[in-house]
Amino acid sequence: MRHLWSPILLVAVWACTSEPLPSQPGATPRFDADGAPRRYDVVTLQSLGGSTSRGMAITNEGAVAGWSLQADATRHAVLWRGDEPIDLRTLGGPNSTVPWPGLNARGMVVGISQTGELDTLNEAWSCEAGGFLPATNPRQVCRGFFWYQGQLRALPTLGGTHGFATGINNRGQVVGWAETAERDSTCTGVQQLGFQAVLWEPLRARMHRLRPFPGHSASAATAINERGQAVGISGDCDQAVGRFSARRAVLWKGHRPIEIPNLGGTSWHTPMDINERGDVTGFSNPPGPGDVAGEFIAHAFYWRAGSRTAQDLGVLPGDAFSQGMGINARGQVVGVSFGGTAGSRAFIWHNGEMTNLNDLVDVAPNILQSAQHINDAGQITGRLREVATGKVLAFVATPRR
Repeated sequence: MRHLWSPILLVAVWACTSEPLPSQPGATPRFDADGAPRRYDVVTLQSLGGSTSRGMAITNEGAVAGWSLQADATRHAVLWRGDEPIDLRTLGGPNSTVPWPGLNARGMVVGISQTGELDTLNEAWSCEAGGFLPATNPRQVCRGFFWYQGQLRALPTLGGTHGFATGINNRGQVVGWAETAERDSTCTGVQQLGFQAVLWEPLRARMHRLRPFPGHSASAATAINERGQAVGISGDCDQAVGRFSARRAVLWKGHRPIEIPNLGGTSWHTPMDINERGDVTGFSNPPGPGDVAGEFIAHAFYWRAGSRTAQDLGVLPGDAFSQGMGINARGQVVGVSFGGTAGSRAFIWHNGEMTNLNDLVDVAPNILQSAQHINDAGQITGRLREVATGKVLAFVATPRR
């Protein structure tokens, strides 16, 4: 059976259909004596009135960006400075979000938003097809946005309808992808227009196309570091999110794509974050049943800059899949492991060991379902499920010293 879901949507499905089990106490994990913590203190962040929120990015200063449902169940991008949420609003449509670690130390935030304009081509596009935003009927245009000093503005496309912004560095360079005006014969389903990776410089009113790997038609940039190194995916147009649009993981040196080693499958090779050394984490299909058909069977990976191979980080016991979401200057990786009876669980990977983050905190019976990002001080943000209320809330976990 061929699945068309994105990995983010797969995580959401597992979280909803498999009741998470409380983390079981066990031996304190052994970390090397290099500053890695043994335990964390956890706080949840205030929502915009709804029952669901998620932290997606955390700066070294502790600011958090992500999203929250409102009381009317619409989704809005949020910036937290402390516990208080700042509603970043939308570009005219009902929903917006920060879907990746799209926040820098200067308080600039990037993400995606529906606009008030209807899509005449009726494409699902990455925003809704990937589960990042609730779908509208009829479909509305989705654009990448840049928020700074209280002002929200749309980022330009490559001539097509939709856009998607993911990451930003402290120089104000923004990455993502955008549709072109040309139809792409490798598109499938309701996607029609081609798309390619983009590097925007909104404060300078400039944008640069980051072209695909030779022989491919589509590309998308997912993260950028302070050195201006961007990473992302290259492949077919396909469904405009994941799968065969991620035939290769790439790093752009200048505007030239260089392949990042993957775990050996044919699809879903997706970098999610890059640190200042150029180390990368993300997820990738290993060889296995279903891979050739585009099934999501991915594991989290770690690639040390310059290495010939990527390291498979595996999964937590009982799970089938995992995704690396964030990496800090120490090379610590955080992410989510899922696909088993325990539901989605946050992990931290350090010096070759993947640990259930729930084993390092005192939140039971509540569950840390995903870890989305980690800063250089080791603070982690993601989503926590309150078992008693059913709420899923953004959290910050701070290491004890």
